[in-house]
Amino acid sequence: MSLPEVVSRAQWRAAREELLVKEKVVTHARDALNAERRRLPMVEIDKEYVFEGGDGKATLLDLFEGRQQLVVYHFMFAPEWDAGCRSCSAFLDQIGHLAHLRARGTTFAAVSRAPYTTILPFKARMGWTLPWYSASLGDFNDDFEVTLERDGELVERPGLSCFLRDRDRVLHTYSTYERGLDGLGSTTSLLDLTALGRQEEWEEPAGRASALGAPAGSERVLYHDEYED
Repeated sequence: MSLPEVVSRAQWRAAREELLVKEKVVTHARDALNAERRRLPMVEIDKEYVFEGGDGKATLLDLFEGRQQLVVYHFMFAPEWDAGCRSCSAFLDQIGHLAHLRARGTTFAAVSRAPYTTILPFKARMGWTLPWYSASLGDFNDDFEVTLERDGELVERPGLSCFLRDRDRVLHTYSTYERGLDGLGSTTSLLDLTALGRQEEWEEPAGRASALGAPAGSERVLYHDEYED
């Protein structure tokens, strides 16, 4: 095994400060990329998708649960599988407490092609309580390019899609797939993919921090049991 060399504390500090300069460059570049993502145009969803969940059939608008934004994780779970994808399961395991997303008007849900009757026992096995819907009743997975035909066979790939609600209009704002999911899972990393972002005053483009009519900054970061859902 090749390991870094052992040095004095002073040498380590000097090397760490040199690396910190590069890390700050990446942080600023990420902020700029997130701002550019928030400036992406949107596409109105005029197709009626039907899902199945714990309360029966639901539309894409229903998945918002009344909030302004929706983040959908495209969980790989084909109809013929007995269990969900291991990598997708690891991804859901690292999702933070949903109260922090919901406090910023954002709903998180998983969607798979497997029937809900197959999803439900696997969800119970994993101990997850997050919303999870079956898209087996339509072509949602096909339209959002997570179920693809390759060499005459249907294959699954993981992905994540973001939506914005304007009254009863649903707008598709962003999607990413496979390696684009690297590093995601925390509340801030998911909000960074949305049109409204973290809703902080320092974010560009300006004017979206107050979109939900709530105070920005540390006043909005509470213990998860203090939020009013």
